[in-house]
Amino acid sequence: MPKILLLEDDIGLIDGLEYSLHKNGFTVETVRTVGEALGRLRLSGTDDADILSPHRPAGECYSDDQTSSCSRINCISQYNLLLLDITLPDGTGFHVCEQVRRQNSRIPIIFLTASDEEVNIIRGLDSGGDDYITKPFRIGELCARIHALLRRAQPQPAYAPPDIPSDTTSHIPPTVSGKLAIDSMAGRVTLDGKPIELTRAEYRLLCLLVRNTGKVVTRDAILNELWDNAGDFVDDNTLSVYIRRLREKVEDEPSQPKRLITIRGFGYQWTVPSANKTL
Repeated sequence: MPKILLLEDDIGLIDGLEYSLHKNGFTVETVRTVGEALGRLRLSGTDDADILSPHRPAGECYSDDQTSSCSRINCISQYNLLLLDITLPDGTGFHVCEQVRRQNSRIPIIFLTASDEEVNIIRGLDSGGDDYITKPFRIGELCARIHALLRRAQPQPAYAPPDIPSDTTSHIPPTVSGKLAIDSMAGRVTLDGKPIELTRAEYRLLCLLVRNTGKVVTRDAILNELWDNAGDFVDDNTLSVYIRRLREKVEDEPSQPKRLITIRGFGYQWTVPSANKTL
């Protein structure tokens, strides 16, 4: 059964979440403070006093005498997903997420937030979160998001189509749009020869828009192609955040976009600025 670490301080919500997640096939361990969470994950900023909790299972690797058998990364990897509340008595879930990502762990992380304000969404994504869900939420939607992230976290085997020799796949040319180049084989994007760091969602969004250069791609089409078909759920507000973040990375002046254009009432269009076109 997939194992989830739940960081939440609302006792009423904890009881409901533990029951519902267990019923849906998940094992849940609950902590109520940032200190407890960092202790469970064996990250810095806590001591053994922080780790003691009525929710602590016996036999887990939290004591000093087990440090040698449980490295930080191994203590993180004992879980399949982290479910983090944002506002806690001793800090925020953002801090836990940042500490986990500093260990180069790609464990899926979902934030539980009482507000869908853009600033919280951006902060969560910037700290390394994969998704967020706004309270109150339906347990069915939460479970669907958890399953989707767990599927995406599964390692994908290298694949070359059987009718194409594997040694020829490296010769597939990058997709070029003005000064932007997308190397689909390497999963790398460059702008004016300089690499751009994109999240998985930003990369998929950019590829969709560039494939449809000059065409209007509706918001519904983006949601359907990028997320719904994979079983994921991203609301309209989150898509706006991704668009904004992508503009910050591909536009010279994000407030006056020349490449990723909003077509009001319809969606978005990728264009090649005239200065970048080859005559």
